[in-house]
Amino acid sequence: MRILGILICLFITSCGVRKTADINYLPKDLIKLESQPSLNVFSPKKAKYQNTPVLLFVHGGNWNSGKKELYNFYGNNFAKKGITTVVVGYTLSPAADYKMMTTEIAEAIKWTQQNISKYKGDPKRLFLTGHSAGGHLVALATMDSQFGIDPDSISGIILNDAAGLDMHHYLQQYPPTKTDNYNTTWTNDEETWKIASPIFYVSESTPKIMMYVGEKTYPSISIANKRFLKALKPFQPNLAPIFLNKKHIPMMTQFIWPWNNRYDEIIDFIESQ
Repeated sequence: MRILGILICLFITSCGVRKTADINYLPKDLIKLESQPSLNVFSPKKAKYQNTPVLLFVHGGNWNSGKKELYNFYGNNFAKKGITTVVVGYTLSPAADYKMMTTEIAEAIKWTQQNISKYKGDPKRLFLTGHSAGGHLVALATMDSQFGIDPDSISGIILNDAAGLDMHHYLQQYPPTKTDNYNTTWTNDEETWKIASPIFYVSESTPKIMMYVGEKTYPSISIANKRFLKALKPFQPNLAPIFLNKKHIPMMTQFIWPWNNRYDEIIDFIESQ
């Protein structure tokens, strides 16, 4: 019965939404594999929704698993509520390292800024969000200038139980091995771990952050989020993370339900910026 309820819920929320699937977003000079990543756009159909805020979502999966097709519910639910939503796919490890993944996410952001007006979205009200590894990728793509994103062009970032915010600290204790392809994702170079960590790019130009952290999440995520928050506090002293009594995966699966309080919280954050 629970599965049936989920299917009915997904069917209902997909009504009133226009999905444009599998859009290739990489420029030709960055295409390195025959199978290139793509993104899906979810637009509200109702005429009253025009020039809407935009939310770009990047999935997690420990940098070596996951796919955008699993998150149609996320795009549908936000679009139904008047938020044009972009769900991004990217190349996973071991076919890519963290830098290639972040480069792809940055290109997805640029594509959205250049094209989202065709899908009812306002490129000047662009918000980024990611769960787990996706949180790391949207943060790094925005905060490290080498990826070409102007932080002032991003209205805000919503981190959902983000992993990897301080990989330098984590990998010093647990150096990369073949497990989870970490030796490919991060290399064995300690300086690379630092360059790959968003915590080292926190500054007054960092877009406004909203943070969710699971109280039952993995210790590594809990520790990294605390360290990131401490680094960010001097620049965003009013930031108060929202702690939820959940494990890591339920921090994402809760969004299956369109009446979940997270939707109202995120939309309030979007409208306040």
